[in-house]
Amino acid sequence: MNIVVQKFGGTSVANLECQKQVMKKVLRPYREGNKVVVVLSAMAGETNRLLTLANEWSECPDAAEVDALVSTGEQVSCALFSMLLKQQGVQARSVLGFQAPIKTDCSYGKARIVDIDTEELKSMLETNDILVVAGFQGCDECHRITTLGRGGSDTSAVALAAALDAEVCEIYTDVPGVFTTDPNICSDARKLDRVSYEEMLEMASMGAKVLQIRSVEFAKKYNVNVHVRTTFSDEMGTLVTQEDTDMESVLVSGIAYDKDQARVTLVHVRDEPGISAAIFAPLAEKKILVDMIVQNPSKNGTTDMTFTVPRGDLEQTVKILETLKYEINYEELLSAENVSKVSIIGVGMRNHSGVAAKAFQALSDENINILMISTSEIKVTCLIEDKYTELAVRTLHKTFGLEEDGLQSERT
Repeated sequence: MNIVVQKFGGTSVANLECQKQVMKKVLRPYREGNKVVVVLSAMAGETNRLLTLANEWSECPDAAEVDALVSTGEQVSCALFSMLLKQQGVQARSVLGFQAPIKTDCSYGKARIVDIDTEELKSMLETNDILVVAGFQGCDECHRITTLGRGGSDTSAVALAAALDAEVCEIYTDVPGVFTTDPNICSDARKLDRVSYEEMLEMASMGAKVLQIRSVEFAKKYNVNVHVRTTFSDEMGTLVTQEDTDMESVLVSGIAYDKDQARVTLVHVRDEPGISAAIFAPLAEKKILVDMIVQNPSKNGTTDMTFTVPRGDLEQTVKILETLKYEINYEELLSAENVSKVSIIGVGMRNHSGVAAKAFQALSDENINILMISTSEIKVTCLIEDKYTELAVRTLHKTFGLEEDGLQSERT
């Protein structure tokens, strides 16, 4: 059987009129002879409402019970949408995470998918033309409901597409696709027709809200073509797919930024084996994501260690490092929240030099100081003061000609 997976976010299913619009999108592949698996989020604002209730009832809500509570948002969306389909004479049914079943680990609030019962789903598709599956949720080995974290419906959809070997996974959002940068910052940002998995991973890791990073990881691992498009028109969106030679000819595909950053510096740390592990292992145990790391040259047996963490984790990071002061034997702990990351991203950078130098000169011309630098094969990231974020994004977008009809290629 030919299977198409579609995912619709909270704004797309916010009310009856929105869901009628969604139904038109769902019926298109169905009328073309495909079986359709529709993954829905909770109605816009519903998850936040439920989380507010949890915090009103308990000062420290139990994580497993919070998952049981917030998962009801998707249950409502799926049941109501299935009613609409059945009213049209379509053989459809709602499917919750535990009914699929989508099996996860026990990390409540941020569970990871470990298995999907493909046979059970295919059996349901034998007797139904459309399955309306609750996104964002699954169940653990103890049969308790789990949720996958914010944006988890994207991951649900791509994982289902991979498990069912679907023709395509269409992710419908309130934006028409993936842009060269944030249109809210740069008015001449352009929609990309195609973007590679690697580029999308870098964009997602930098805070781009179009796709959840774990969904892109799934797509890359299982070679799932993901079509990002808008619910509110029929225009084509952006295809996230395997890298090809045409993509390599484009030097830079996009400019991304992340304001959710903080910087930590340990002054005069002992420069000897085991110290780095002593610093970062306790942070890893608490699931704190450390990104950029810079270690200064050793002087008199000590060094300065600087790194970045998500801004929301700064307080916990500082507390952990304060408890390690005598073990690590650092002189001073410094921290700052007024920083952000700006990145230049493009698979074409693998085979061409000069991108970093060009970016650094452009920022210098605007008197923007670079605090830290990190690179990968397809990304150059600069840490700067957050007050310069918008200026830096617009400057780099213009520098690499991303506002033009044709992206800058090797000729530049």
